[in-house]
Amino acid sequence: MDDLLVVFWIVLLSSVLVSADICFERSGFFTPNSTYDLNRRLMLSSLPSNVIANDGFYTTSTGQDHNRAYGLGMCVPGTDARSCSDCIISSSARLLRNCTNQTEGIDWRMDRTLCLVRYSNRSFYGSLGIEILRSENYTRDVQANMTDLEITWEALMIGLIDQASSLYYAAGTRKFESSISHVYSVVQCSKDVSLENCTHCLRQNVIEYRSCCRGRQGGIMSRPNCFTRWEVYPFLNLFDNISPEKDGKKISTGTIVAIVVVPVVLLAIGFALWERREAFKAFTTDTGGDITTSGSLQLEFKAIEAATGNFHKTNKLGHGGFGEVYKGTLPDGTQVAVKRLSKMSGQGEEEFKNEVFLVAKLQHKNLVRLLGFSVKGEEKILVYEFLPNKSLDHFLFDPKKSSQLDWPRRYNIIEGITRGILYLHQDSRLTIIHRDLKAGNILLDEDLNPKIADFGVARNFSVDQTEATTGRVVGTFGYMPPEYVTSGQFSTKSDVYSFGVLVLEIICGKKNSSFNETDGSISNLVTYVWRLWNNDSLLEMIDPAMEENYDRNEVFRCIHIGLLCVQENHADRPTMSTIFHMLTNPSITLHMPQPPGFVFRVRSKSNPLEERSQSGPSTSISITCVSPR
Repeated sequence: MDDLLVVFWIVLLSSVLVSADICFERSGFFTPNSTYDLNRRLMLSSLPSNVIANDGFYTTSTGQDHNRAYGLGMCVPGTDARSCSDCIISSSARLLRNCTNQTEGIDWRMDRTLCLVRYSNRSFYGSLGIEILRSENYTRDVQANMTDLEITWEALMIGLIDQASSLYYAAGTRKFESSISHVYSVVQCSKDVSLENCTHCLRQNVIEYRSCCRGRQGGIMSRPNCFTRWEVYPFLNLFDNISPEKDGKKISTGTIVAIVVVPVVLLAIGFALWERREAFKAFTTDTGGDITTSGSLQLEFKAIEAATGNFHKTNKLGHGGFGEVYKGTLPDGTQVAVKRLSKMSGQGEEEFKNEVFLVAKLQHKNLVRLLGFSVKGEEKILVYEFLPNKSLDHFLFDPKKSSQLDWPRRYNIIEGITRGILYLHQDSRLTIIHRDLKAGNILLDEDLNPKIADFGVARNFSVDQTEATTGRVVGTFGYMPPEYVTSGQFSTKSDVYSFGVLVLEIICGKKNSSFNETDGSISNLVTYVWRLWNNDSLLEMIDPAMEENYDRNEVFRCIHIGLLCVQENHADRPTMSTIFHMLTNPSITLHMPQPPGFVFRVRSKSNPLEERSQSGPSTSISITCVSPR
């Protein structure tokens, strides 16, 4: 009977704790079925599939201006697709049901797994919110005294917060000193905030525990950016592969007692846990951030030397504008790509800081993943995941390898690049302008899926910023739009132009730079495609390597989109979100493109005055002061 009673309370309390939804009235209200409400519903409906497709975390927005709905979805790492999708769907439905007219809502939900869904009419990405959304606690009959429970709880929490400081998530269990019972806990942070803010948020939950919940044997605390739950039984299936004491920290009983009796000691321990990160915090970027936001990614230079065979020439994969790239193997067998910044490059340190600062904050399946970095004297190293198929240009422009890129693979590459740039421009917690999109900076994994790389010259924008101007024009000639080359003006539409050139290259199978003076005309890929467009002869540009095994409608639609991207006036170019909808929804009608930038007209030798008076799609532009990569 007692056992049945315990099971009853576990089930009852578990059902109570399944969700912590908050509808913020402070953010204002909307009229049901208004444009904002429809955008909110549309955005939430897209979350489940996108969260699954992006490794359990996704940010997005739908709509424009004050009707724009921003959203975030997240599941516990390693959650199976079905459980994650069900949790996101359930959480979204709960918000729609409970937050009928509030412009902002948050739901931390525990169903078969733990997930987070959040929406707002403002861009909240990266902003730390530490107000308590929910704090509940309760006591069950467990064979442990209060002091033992407090000591065990805090010891477990210190280890979990240390793990979450690099993973945003941790789950663990710890045995009581005086009984056979255990305490189980899960902590998680939303991945749109920095790892430092994640740690700060979770520590606030520890402080809250001390003031409200000492001796409580179960509870939940949630804030906008972090979540903590603990129980004296293993809840959900988050602890299946976790054994007791596997919390990453073993702390002596004496130390833990001191923590409980004198809470100030906990702060000292916390400082000790993070002092290695503070030791190199002075290394900052001109963007106002620091490379410590990458978490515990700093690697020993000796370990990198060993992994690459002391940078042996046989391990060299290639070189770029700012250094060489080597293949390496870590002690655990993981293969990596090691980018060694050139000591002779005057731009090396700036590019290095920029790449660490930005890439460490970005997580998307179509972006190359930064695994670590090293700084030692003049040596500056970036360590990335190793992608065996190198870059897109190795396949696309090689007569022997190009046949491996059939149309389905090329279309998948175009769509993957679109998703990656859309994440940079809109869905990440930063607005990133890459500024050097080209075939050589699109890496391919073992399945030929694309990953955008090389963020050395990328720039991040503030939330409301739309464009900027620089006196230092960098990038690759042929991929840069007219306004950037001539006046240094860049924006998300600069990347759109580069993307358009890249799309045309993928379909044509030829480099933009491979078009030279022919029959008295100066030409390039954009000029070539534009003329074929006007002559209704687009079939001539399709890469023969695909033979005729392609969907003509899809190919022509991609060419059409490519031409829309390279229009001379940047205001005429579509946004990446519009491009994504164009690619994935064939029913959307595409408008006619305007003349592209950098279209060169055939120059007749007959009459210069007559030529000057002719109307043409564009004129040639003389380009100077460019720093090609």
